[in-house]
Amino acid sequence: MESERRRAAKRAVLRRVQMIRVRRVYDTPDPADGTRVLVDRLWPRGLSKARARIDHWYRELAPSDVLRRWFGHDPARWDAFRRRYRAELVAAGRWDQVRALAAQARRQTITLLFAAKDERYNNAVALAEFLRAAGSGRAVKRKAAAARPATGSGHTGLPSIATREKEDS
Repeated sequence: MESERRRAAKRAVLRRVQMIRVRRVYDTPDPADGTRVLVDRLWPRGLSKARARIDHWYRELAPSDVLRRWFGHDPARWDAFRRRYRAELVAAGRWDQVRALAAQARRQTITLLFAAKDERYNNAVALAEFLRAAGSGRAVKRKAAAARPATGSGHTGLPSIATREKEDS
């Protein structure tokens, strides 16, 4: 009986976490979008603020320019990109913001907006995965904890992007 209650509670949490949507910022806003959050570092080209109807712009949750350029929306680099992106968020101390956004998604619909043409392989899709994991209580943070700087030097303990690019090729 107890385990059935736990399973039901977990299913309820997962249903609430599913209130995370991912859409292109250039698509016409939909009333079902809920809170619209742009998660790109740069403002989308040719899009006015009025037309975008963005509620929040969390550019600090976007991947670094170096990581974004390395990835280049190459599907072969998708898994490595997600690992590095998660590690960047943890190393930059942004995981609390990810958890807060996941908590907000349990209360209301959140739509993560991105400008990339590739709708399958982009930072918003990866961030949505992180939010779902953070919201469901899975320990995603522990997997990336090794990326946290040991000192105030800002060094993440990870090989440089150039080094990792050679390894992935």
